[in-house]
Amino acid sequence: MIRAIPANASDNVYCTLLAHSAIHGAMAGYTGFTVGPVNGRHAYIPLLRVIERQNKVVITDRMWARLLSSTNQPSFLDPKAISGFKKDEETGQTQLLEWENHKEAEGRAPSDSLKA
Repeated sequence: MIRAIPANASDNVYCTLLAHSAIHGAMAGYTGFTVGPVNGRHAYIPLLRVIERQNKVVITDRMWARLLSSTNQPSFLDPKAISGFKKDEETGQTQLLEWENHKEAEGRAPSDSLKA
């Protein structure tokens, strides 16, 4: 992991769990997968599922600010740029994205996300 702060004991345990899961999958003969938590359990996730679409990070969002704060990373945004992003959000572009995500979720059964 790349971090701005030193790793703690929790990070060590988490990385150990990921490593054990990856080794078990490799020893079982699986290829083209990664491991990670899914609904509170560690699972094998096909790489094709991981890269099938891109998620966009909204750098003016509160969650991004929390990430920067928790990792002690500086924000390199110019205050003028932030006001420009907020103007774009007010025009309704984010509503369109939310509507598209909603339509995608309606068209897909809940069990589809668990299939590999």
